[in-house]
Amino acid sequence: MTITSTQIAGPAGLPLVGSMLDLKRDPLGTFLAAYREHGDVVRITAGPPGLRTELYGVFSAEGAQQVLATESANFRKDNVFYQEVRESFGNGLLTSQDEVYLRQRRLVQPLFTRRRVDGYADAVTAETAAVTEAWRDAPGGVVDVSAEMTRLTLRAVARILFGTDVESAVCVVERCFPVIGDYVLRRAFSPATAPRHWPTPANRRAAAAMAELYAECDRIIRARRCDGSATGATGDPGGTDDLLGLLALADGGEDGTLDAAELRDQVLVFLLAGHETTATSLAFALHLLALHPEQQERGREEAVRVLGGRTPAAGDLDALPYLTRVLKEAMRLYPAGPVIGRRAVAATRIDGHTIPAGADVVVAPWVTHRHTRYWDEPERFDPDRFTPDQEKERPRYAWFPFGGGPRACIGQHFSMLESVLSLAMILQSYGLEAVDTAVPVTAGITLRAQGPVRCRLRPLPPHHRADTA
Repeated sequence: MTITSTQIAGPAGLPLVGSMLDLKRDPLGTFLAAYREHGDVVRITAGPPGLRTELYGVFSAEGAQQVLATESANFRKDNVFYQEVRESFGNGLLTSQDEVYLRQRRLVQPLFTRRRVDGYADAVTAETAAVTEAWRDAPGGVVDVSAEMTRLTLRAVARILFGTDVESAVCVVERCFPVIGDYVLRRAFSPATAPRHWPTPANRRAAAAMAELYAECDRIIRARRCDGSATGATGDPGGTDDLLGLLALADGGEDGTLDAAELRDQVLVFLLAGHETTATSLAFALHLLALHPEQQERGREEAVRVLGGRTPAAGDLDALPYLTRVLKEAMRLYPAGPVIGRRAVAATRIDGHTIPAGADVVVAPWVTHRHTRYWDEPERFDPDRFTPDQEKERPRYAWFPFGGGPRACIGQHFSMLESVLSLAMILQSYGLEAVDTAVPVTAGITLRAQGPVRCRLRPLPPHHRADTA
């Protein structure tokens, strides 16, 4: 017998608003509880009568693979969340679809080959060295690694994108991104919203932040195209190896080139996705190591053995397998993209249930990464879950912090390179002890801590430290 959508179980919620308040208060906890109580496919209703929506959660690895990979054409970025992101941050790789997306991907893909990305290692290590040196003046030896890693990764991606235009761009992004991000979330998850052109306080604040952010990107793009003498990401005068210079030069033959608006859209997406996601992974890797001294020391021993106190390079990545496993385990427990939304084009059978056409569907790394079918003691921090033998035993989509299928994150290698090299430098310079042992999190555009993630630093002898000369 075919199982219809009305027979898919889910939380009852409240009589008038369903699970709306639960989703607003704790979306990740609501999805995890729904999986534990109702299984791999759940139906969640939210909103008052007349404005009620249905959301279908798909939590198995096999179901996630259907949605993101094998049947990805049937699950589109047509939901309210992506529309709000599109209207705020432009129609770049994160939000574009169909031929627009394919054209953008063809133009941008050559800039993210492993060889090209490895060339950005010097920019990453230079910014990490500046951070670790500044920490020596931290009051009481305590730093908020969430805030620090956000600034580190923002400065690194801005340097790689813009070359010498880092300071101005960083200041604008730090000022504008939080305003726009909060605006997107409020609109995406409210049952009713005022049109963007209405002069409400929220609309005016967001419009001002967007105007400032867009103007800064446009200024840098105009300057780059006018003078033709970009300074590269590595600081070489006259170079064009920063990403903006390469994007401006990208020519896909029949695909043409990116015009100014398209360039800005890509830059905004790279700024958004290129720093917040990696910052989350790094911050929680440091937090977890601060909570687990044995694993911290094991990671440090690997860094010192491989690097001997010197600054790491891209070629060291493969020689740091334990630190790579630490990052993967941090991304399992704290995936930067904890929930991924799609809208079904046609009715689809998943895990024995029929998801109806037009339904809003979520796959959730936050939940699948805690699925007891794939992970023993899923809340336990254990980097050795990611030894090659262990990884072979699990389904492909038991772990998918970078999404998957044809829309998988184009910056996967860059994120891992930046994270592992930065982690190796930090561990050579400092021992870490957790001040905030419990860190509540929530789902924004990316995963975010709901407060500080403080660690107490213990400077290490020089032979542990990366050479910052």
